[in-house]
Amino acid sequence: MCAQKGVNAVTQQEAVLLSMEGITKTFTGTRALSEASLQVRAGEVHALIGQNGAGKSTLLKVLTGAYRKDRGRILFDGQEVHFRSPLEAQQGGIATIYQEVNLVQERSVSENILLGREPRRFGFIDWKEMHRQAEDIVRSMGLKLNVREELGNFPIATQQMVAIARAISQKAKLVVMDEPTSSLDESEVETLFDVIRKLKSENVAVIFVSHYLDELYAISDQITVMRDGRTVHTGPIHKLGKFELVAKMLGRELDEVEREGRTGFHKKPYTAGPDVLQVQGLRQGLRLKDISLKVRQGEIVGLAGLLGSGRTETARALFGAERKDSGQFQWKNQPVEFRSPGETIRLGMGYCSEDRKHEGIIPHLSVRENLTLALLPRISRAGIIDSRQQEQVVDRFISRLGIKCSSPEQPIRELSGGNQQKVLLARWLCMNPDLLILDEPTRGIDVGAKAEIQQLISELAEDGLGVLMISSELEELTEGCHRVVVLREGETAAELEGRSLSEQQIMHAMAGTEGAQHAGQ
Repeated sequence: MCAQKGVNAVTQQEAVLLSMEGITKTFTGTRALSEASLQVRAGEVHALIGQNGAGKSTLLKVLTGAYRKDRGRILFDGQEVHFRSPLEAQQGGIATIYQEVNLVQERSVSENILLGREPRRFGFIDWKEMHRQAEDIVRSMGLKLNVREELGNFPIATQQMVAIARAISQKAKLVVMDEPTSSLDESEVETLFDVIRKLKSENVAVIFVSHYLDELYAISDQITVMRDGRTVHTGPIHKLGKFELVAKMLGRELDEVEREGRTGFHKKPYTAGPDVLQVQGLRQGLRLKDISLKVRQGEIVGLAGLLGSGRTETARALFGAERKDSGQFQWKNQPVEFRSPGETIRLGMGYCSEDRKHEGIIPHLSVRENLTLALLPRISRAGIIDSRQQEQVVDRFISRLGIKCSSPEQPIRELSGGNQQKVLLARWLCMNPDLLILDEPTRGIDVGAKAEIQQLISELAEDGLGVLMISSELEELTEGCHRVVVLREGETAAELEGRSLSEQQIMHAMAGTEGAQHAGQ
């Protein structure tokens, strides 16, 4: 009996194809990975999940040689490896399929599948044989394609499947799929899953990265959860309920959530004014499938959801930065079409992007120039800025928001994150908007500045401003919002307010589980 156990233990150990242990990676003082680990067995579909900044992409880039690790050990197929580039990783038996298709649009499907490995005859490419091999690979995936046609003539979803065909043709022992379904419809996703099952039957391992929980549970055997650069959970996926999975991703202890169940019920009583914005049936590509919400005057509405739920896409569609496919918008009870940011700004809407550094501040310009950027058309005549009016606006909002700067002429890049965020808020407040969309307004700023921003948002709502606030922090949503709309996989999953507004209920809506159910059921 003991001997049999020993044999099983050896067999199980031999089945381990990839082992990453103690992986640490730092970028200019910021630690992206801290003692992270990942273990994948041959013939296993291993899900890798985590919110933005959790470290998933960095870990995979370390594995495939795009980044050099600072510390740690990588064993692949029984040997320690130090891949210096993705090409070395590919030659070593690891194929990677990225979310963005990285193939040659002007080349045929055949050429893309067998690029760098073309069959040759007498020193020349054997085109007939290459097309035959490509057709065999494509057919094995259940696809019907003219492999002689240029890749660029096909839609993105088909190009993604060609990228997968290329990975299969490389005879890899491990295939890394980074958000492979982002451009696929339901039937194409099922085709992809058939391909993954085929790889599994051939003892090929798959690391599957996706933010769609249903997909993870449909195809994966094991799951690794990452948070803040660390591995926080590894185990069989079907022993981890969706609610518990969401809790681990967000860093919440189940007993704490169930015990405390914080609510926004203690907030000051408020009387919301008339509707400022109504959205019904918003759809856009594969990201937004059915979004409905409304924001009233003097109301803070939170927008919650996991990565990939459609929060930022919804905000951009409302601001006119992305065109919708269908759906109805009403602005102050009048039907409207938000065709461009310029149009929504004229109506009375402002938008603070999540990406403060790239889509918010202009780092080399001054506080004054950044603050009045959206206001310039109103304080200019014949292209000449009324500098006196500009100065008055800047002085008023620096004082009102408590922006700490040496002078209005100080470059905004020299300010702290919290003060940069205040300048961006002031940029829109000086326009006297009716609705302000805030995408992660407190991300990346210190605790003190965070409290100031939260208090400011509350005061603005009390003055009658409608606010739609996206946040990944459950406590911020429950403590600071009057209502919370939860999105899941591009659809409105729940709307919570009053006593039903709690961290526990938000998490259940994110996970798609019933509030009465316990994790794991």
